[in-house]
Formats: sequence, C-alpha cells, structure tokens
Amino acid sequence: MRVCVRVARVLNPARKLECADKKRSIIATLSACCGNMTRFGFFMTLPTDPLSTLQQRRKKIIENISPEKLAVLHAKGSLSARERMGALFMEGSFQELGMHAHHNAVAFGMEGRELPTDGVITGTGYVGSTQVAAFSQDFSLLAGTMGKMQARKIVRLMRHALRVGVPMVAFKDSGGARIQEGVDALSGYGDVFYYNVMLSGVVPQIAVILGPCAGGAAYSPALMDFVIMTRRNAYMFLTGPEVIKAVTGRSTTMDEVGSAEMHASVSGNVHFLAENDQHAIALVKQVLSYLPPNNTEDPPHDFSVGIDESADEGLRDLVPKDSSEPLDMRVIIQRLVDGGELLEVHANFARNVIVGFARIAGVVVGVVANQPMVMAGALDMDAADKISRFVRTCNVYNVPLVTLVDVPGFLPGVEQERSGIIRHGAKMLHAFASCTTPKLTVIVRKAYGGSYLAMCSQEMRADMVFAWPSAEIAVMGAEAAVKILYRKELDQASDRRAMATELTQQYREKFASPYVAAANFYITDVIDPADTRWMLALALRKTLGKRELRPAKKHGNMPL
Repeated sequence: MRVCVRVARVLNPARKLECADKKRSIIATLSACCGNMTRFGFFMTLPTDPLSTLQQRRKKIIENISPEKLAVLHAKGSLSARERMGALFMEGSFQELGMHAHHNAVAFGMEGRELPTDGVITGTGYVGSTQVAAFSQDFSLLAGTMGKMQARKIVRLMRHALRVGVPMVAFKDSGGARIQEGVDALSGYGDVFYYNVMLSGVVPQIAVILGPCAGGAAYSPALMDFVIMTRRNAYMFLTGPEVIKAVTGRSTTMDEVGSAEMHASVSGNVHFLAENDQHAIALVKQVLSYLPPNNTEDPPHDFSVGIDESADEGLRDLVPKDSSEPLDMRVIIQRLVDGGELLEVHANFARNVIVGFARIAGVVVGVVANQPMVMAGALDMDAADKISRFVRTCNVYNVPLVTLVDVPGFLPGVEQERSGIIRHGAKMLHAFASCTTPKLTVIVRKAYGGSYLAMCSQEMRADMVFAWPSAEIAVMGAEAAVKILYRKELDQASDRRAMATELTQQYREKFASPYVAAANFYITDVIDPADTRWMLALALRKTLGKRELRPAKKHGNMPL
C-alpha cells in the first residue's frame, strides 16, 4: 500500500491527497492496473527479495515436469527435454538462452497460460572441445507445439550458430504448429526453414527425431545435413493415417507412413536409426567427431598417427577368382580404415552402395563404395541419390573422399528408365565433378560404362586413381561385349560355349585390363592390394592442401 501511495504522489505531487477517499480511489486504480499488467505477463508484484524470486522462477522452469511423468518417460527409453541437453553437453558448459521467454497468445484459453520456456529449451555448450548450439522441444508443455515465440528462440539460436560458426543440433519432439496461434505459428515455421537453408553448407546441422514430427515440422529435418530417429516413440510424416484415409480412402498404419524403420530403409529420409534417446545422442557425438565446426575449417584429423607401410596380405585373398562371384566390400573397408571403424550413413537405404565416415592413418575420410553383395553393386536411383548427397556433404565440410569401385553398370529396366535413372545418375556425375576436396579412387574389380565415370574416375577429376590387378575397365563386361562383337562367328561355331570362353578371355586381356587404362594414363597406378592402405594414407597426406579454382557462379544447376 505504501508503495502505491508514493507512486500516486509522484504522479500528482501538487496535491497532498488529504482526502482518504481520493487516496483509496487512486490506490484501487493502480492496484487494478498492476493486476492487469501482471495477468498479461508484463511484470510481477514487486519482490521483497529479488534474488529469492529469481531462484524460485528458475526452479519452477527447470523442474516443470513432475517425477511421475519423468518415470513414465524413462520407462519408454525417453528422456525429458532438459535431460537430453544435459546428456549432449559436457557438464557445466551449457548456457541457456531465452529461459524466461513467454508467448503472447490470448485466444483459445492461452491468455495468461504459463508455458515455461514456451516449450523449447535453447542454448549452447561444449561437445568435447567443440561449441555446439542446440534446442530441445518439450512435449510435456502443450505437446511441444511451435508458436511464434518458440520459433523466435530457435531462430535466434540459429543466427548465433551462423555468426559464430558452430554446429546446430535439434531435438525434435513436437505435435507441430500451435493452432491456437494460427498464422503466427506458420510464420514461425517459415523463419526456421529460411535459417535452415542459410546454415546449409556453412555449419553442420543434425536433427534428432525423438517423438512426433508431423506436418510442416517435418520439412526442417529434411533441410538439415543428418537425421537421427529412434525406432520407438518417434514418427515423422506430412499426413497421418487418418488424413490419408479421409482423402484417398486407403487405410494405412502409422508404421507404414511415419516410422523410423520406413524412413531409414524406404524413403531415405533418415540417416541413422537409434534404439533410444541415449543411443541417439551418442550418434550425434559420433557424427560431430568426424566434422569441422564450420565450412572454413578442416575436419579433426589426427596427424600424430603414423603411416604403417607394412603390407596387408589378407587383402589379396578377398577378391574371388571368378569375377561373377560376389565380393563383400564391407570387409575390404574394414581392413583399410583405422580400427576397422566405419560410421555408416544410410546403412539401411540403397544397400547396393555403402557410404560413411572413417579415418585412414588419422585422416578423416568419406568412404563411397559399391556393395556387390546386393544387386551385384549395380547403381539404381536410390543408390545415385545416396551417393550424391553424401559426396556433397563431404565437399562442403572439406572431408576427403575415398571411392572403392566394383560396379557392373546402372541397373537396367523399364521402371528405372521411366522413373528417371538418367536424371538420378547425372546427380552423381554432378556431385563428383563439382567436389573440390581430395578425391582418391580404387578400382577393385568391375568398372563398366557410364558407372565407371559416375564412381569418380580420373575424368571426374579424381586426384589419384589406383587399380588392383583384378580390375576390369571397359564399356561393358567382356561376356556381353563378345556376344555383340562376335555374334556371327558364335552362330557359326561348332562349340559355341568354348569359343565364347576363349573370346571373352581375349577381350578381357586386350580391352578391359587395367594395364590398358594405365598405358593411356587413365589411372595413376596398378597396385598390389596388400599395399592399398598405406598408399591411400600417403596420398591423403599429399593432397590435403589441394586448392582448386572454379568459374565464378552462384551454384551449379544440379539435375534434381
């Protein structure tokens, strides 16, 4: 009361407020104003102990989820929004941004409704020695829905990541747009999408889907570099089963249209599958361990690792004598990279090719390889998309590429042609040709036709191309070539099979031999498979300083 009287005297110092009725009238008016302002969130009642009030407010925000709800989350293998941030960052390194931000919505019961942090925790911290910006949507608060204030917090954090040059991690767990805010929520999504594009190719962006990610919310992960999704509890879709049923009449399930398994193996929208929240966060740390904080820096190479020039004789035995027998490229990769460790990307999608991060003698590399164990390693549309995307990701973050080739060609078929295999294959050519990081290629066995070029040949400006003695480089396979070139002779032969075998061997030696390509300097060298690891390690050290100038332009027009 005394505070209100003093305020009244300041407002009208000429009057002495002698009349008690006038005093009470002014006090009542001011109290009403203060009450309204408090109700609308402008300020609270003047505290007697500001520090105590701060501590109480912080405690209420931090402990917004009850122990009972937390126990339910843990039973499902999930963490709370704040626990996810704690598991990501090094202890004591997290600084929260916008803890006290409050929404301005007033319709549909939102007026005066408290939503601590407005449903998203934003801030920065350290993952190892790297500063990382991250936000975590809180499903316990209005289903983590995004309104204008939540979007403002996320965008402010993204701008910080852009200015400072640090990776961005997004924990997605939201029911989508906050319908109580109408077009304001849509505007917020638009701002987030715009900054996803601004950050693209500048700093690594990793989306972690740990709950629902529905409607327009799904576009933000799609604009980021990597998407990690948990097998349980997480769904991502534009239109769910109910909408699909209402519009198309077709009955479907959530697993069919939005599960992690589907996106990892069919749609290709998800790069990594995680068993639970903790595993997802461990994958985030693994991905970051291979990438620089931004596009102006180099990946975290470890040059303290020496180059061991001893031969790995076991590599010689991995190539079958019969070229028609499948070869497991994954086994070869494990013998070439440090500790046999490959962080495979898109492991369940387009399994006829393999892409992922590894180290060779301490140098971070992106590995691209055909996998003859699936579809004989032939390239189809999904494989072309998978490789193209990975190559471009490595290029923007200065990661050298090592390509292992055993490819019989692009997959033939009416469906492939009608669905645009030419356009998809052209993406690979565009990706490799536009890549300016060090590019090393090893031709292990088959390299036929356009697929030889698409797997980063010298013509695509590979810096060094090595071939094993088992390599076959030709327009097509020897068997197919003989059937075309010697059709007449074979039709007239008394023993067609014996003649075809002899002609095939002659063709392979005369036209498909790696020494023919070496004689024309299309490859750098024919090497002993046992020497591959140390030769790649040496070549990587020699090409890391590579600088390549390109014509001035905004960007190339990739055949998307």
